[in-house]
Amino acid sequence: MSYYSISAILTSAQKVPCTFDLPIPNLGFLDDNPGGDIAAHTPLPLPLYLAELLAVQQLDNRPLLTLDLPSSLQPRVLNALKADAKSVDLRGQEVYFFEGAARVLELLEEEEVGDVLCEAFKKRAAEIADHARNARGGTSSGEGGEFLRGLDEWERGLFRAAHDSSKAVRMWMGEVKGAK
Repeated sequence: MSYYSISAILTSAQKVPCTFDLPIPNLGFLDDNPGGDIAAHTPLPLPLYLAELLAVQQLDNRPLLTLDLPSSLQPRVLNALKADAKSVDLRGQEVYFFEGAARVLELLEEEEVGDVLCEAFKKRAAEIADHARNARGGTSSGEGGEFLRGLDEWERGLFRAAHDSSKAVRMWMGEVKGAK
């Protein structure tokens, strides 16, 4: 995570579901119980930056909390990504879907989830490149427009870079042809 990256900061603020494995004194304010304790087995959504820190902490060789898969990485979404990655509205799941998923998967041993996300990204990246080469910049309505509206922020950056590169190549080719 880059300290000055706005997307990394916003990704860190996304809430992820956690379950406290041990009773924790004086942290009740996290659960709208100021001055109270958090009981063992209490489910509580926490910002990713805090969940990451607490998930790696241990007390008497027992973890303080267990990080659970967020709703955006539940089987329903993963099955949709397996079936047709291009049809899933990732922005509707999380604005920073891939960045958040990568951060969560660093803490969890969910190899299958990582494999599904890698394959989905490859398929979606190919589609993004196709839309970026469109002379109108992929802003057409219909199915292509729906796809572009469903891109998460990282994919939108990829689209902008691919579109700008494609546009620069077309301009360069025009200059080369005009010079002959």
